[in-house]
Amino acid sequence: MFLSYPILAALLGMLIAQFVKIPIHYVTSGELKWNLMFSTGGMPSSHTATIISLTTAIGLTTGLYSNEFAICVVVSLIVMHDATGVRRHAGYHAEVLNKLLADFNLLIETLKDPNLKKTESREKLKELLGHQPAEVFFGAITGIIVGILTYQVYPFP
Repeated sequence: MFLSYPILAALLGMLIAQFVKIPIHYVTSGELKWNLMFSTGGMPSSHTATIISLTTAIGLTTGLYSNEFAICVVVSLIVMHDATGVRRHAGYHAEVLNKLLADFNLLIETLKDPNLKKTESREKLKELLGHQPAEVFFGAITGIIVGILTYQVYPFP
């Protein structure tokens, strides 16, 4: 095999979490969005599923008391904290900025003053960046399951 078990587990964790977003979104909204396969945010967190799959794989192969597993746990906590903190709040900021731009353009259109600068035309900022805590939790569950199942079927030499 070209991929080591930990790398394979991490890649599968990411792919499965990204794919699962599509049916979950369909069930909750009735809308089938295939582009969720390539987007950030949503249920479950694919960043979390990826890092937890890797952490689970390292824990299973090197042991829970190994330095490698300790490093993975620390990096996992950073990734999960970032997903629910910084990235989520950046998404909130993008939402506010998009609303301000729309309101500004509406104001300019309403005033119709020829001396005013032409309306701003920019691409909307991406609003779905981070995750709610439940999305990160289910990303972690997905990662653990993928890590364990991959361990069961991986052909170790």
